Amino acid sequence: MQYTLKKSLGQHFLTDESICKKILTSIQENPFEQLLEVGPGGGALTKYLLPLKGIKFKAVELDNEKVLYLQHTYPILYDKIIEGSILEIPVPFEGDFVLVGNFPYNISTQIVFRVLEWKTQVPVMIGMFQKEVAERIVSKPHTKVYGILSVLVQAFYEVEYLFDVPPGSFNPPPKVTSGVIRLRRKTNPVVMKSEKAFFTLVKAAFNQRRKMLRNPLKPFFDAIVLQEEIFTKRPEQLSVEDFAALTFRMG
Repeated sequence: MQYTLKKSLGQHFLTDESICKKILTSIQENPFEQLLEVGPGGGALTKYLLPLKGIKFKAVELDNEKVLYLQHTYPILYDKIIEGSILEIPVPFEGDFVLVGNFPYNISTQIVFRVLEWKTQVPVMIGMFQKEVAERIVSKPHTKVYGILSVLVQAFYEVEYLFDVPPGSFNPPPKVTSGVIRLRRKTNPVVMKSEKAFFTLVKAAFNQRRKMLRNPLKPFFDAIVLQEEIFTKRPEQLSVEDFAALTFRMG
């Protein structure tokens, strides 16, 4: 049974066995009992995940053709595949689960926001992204790529860039290098007034990233507070903790 590649779904299938093994090793560094694979595609990584002992496994796949292919190739998957989009399905497990995947480039940042929605149940995520997106997620203050995604993720997770994945590891080869990163949920997440306040503040700040914070944040603070030195900085100069601390002073 064969399957076709669908460019509209951003499909690039992993074919490099050594990369699959490296991802498997990374997953096994933290104990877990439930595992969700996002976008198994042709099953390159899936075949390494299925033999894991004592693990409840599920995969979510949008493309019906791939679902049928996987069920045919790995009969054990028959009732373990959720056909649908990771962005639309309900939480697939009760309790904690690890999330792993070679994420479709066109929705990879949305998948990260999905993980943030599910963070109370996702202690670890290991994902493959376009390298530029992976670097954005793990970047630190005072860098050009540090932004909304970096701050929101790092408030709740420790981030780690694991390794590059060259274009030749895929069929068809993408035009860019990919990168695999790991998120591990913080035991002590950053303290903030509320997640809503934090998300609002960070997004507003970076929407005008070249301006001093005084401008984009004007709607959220008293005029007197806005005179403080921190508001003369640009958003990429603030740490995750700085943003969290500011939420307590919002009007």
